Amino acid sequence: MPDDRTLDNQDTPGALLDRSDDTPSCDRPTSPRSAGANARLLAAGPARARIALAAGVLCCLGLTAAAQGAREGSADTVPAAAPSALAERAEPAPASREMQRVAASADPTRAPDPDTTTPAPKRTTPRAADPAPVAGLDEAQMENAEAIVRTGRKMGMPRRALVIAVATAMQESNLYNVASGVLPESRDYPHQGIGWDHDSVGLFQQRSSSGWGEVGQLMDPEFATRQFLSALAQVPGWQRMRLTEAAQAVQISAYPEHYAKHEWRAAKVVEAVVTAGQ
Repeated sequence: MPDDRTLDNQDTPGALLDRSDDTPSCDRPTSPRSAGANARLLAAGPARARIALAAGVLCCLGLTAAAQGAREGSADTVPAAAPSALAERAEPAPASREMQRVAASADPTRAPDPDTTTPAPKRTTPRAADPAPVAGLDEAQMENAEAIVRTGRKMGMPRRALVIAVATAMQESNLYNVASGVLPESRDYPHQGIGWDHDSVGLFQQRSSSGWGEVGQLMDPEFATRQFLSALAQVPGWQRMRLTEAAQAVQISAYPEHYAKHEWRAAKVVEAVVTAGQ
């Protein structure tokens, strides 16, 4: 139908819709000129009017939705960004290794960090100081007396037995570890003098030929003391004997009364050693 211009122009909105003015019709103020244009549009035909009206409504709705979305988007963006920024400033930085160490050390329920814990100092039992020589003894004699007292205490012998042993060694060897000139072998061991009373050696002048032990053993002050005190413990009633009688029962000396003169000195030496904790 070539003579019906209304149907031929349905797909082309016409000059009103192709203008460069982007302001939607719903936002423009109404003027006599625009009113006249609208009247002419309506007069042009119902189809074109409906198309133009629909396009204007859609344009208005689209711009309104876009504006509302922009307002809502800006309103939502600010609160969302603000808490994130505040949270970032308020949250502490990740704990460093040093901070972790402090926390582990301060928490009593957790094991301390081995990298930072200072090892506790080892406790060592202090060694008892050697007592100074007493009763006229020199250093070597005092050391031998200490060996006698230490050995007797290890054996559980009472103090009376220790005094008897020290007094006996004072008489027999003057508290020196003596080798024998008769036994050259005895001089192979540490000694503090040489005696000539048969094959007698050591602090108590014990004889290997009488069954007291090997020469090398008898040159050891501790072994010699054990031999003497073990023999004393076998003497019936030794605790009630005079010191010289108890010593003589073990030593079988030709001069049994000579042990008695050393009793007071021996008692003083034992007291000094025991007090020092030996």
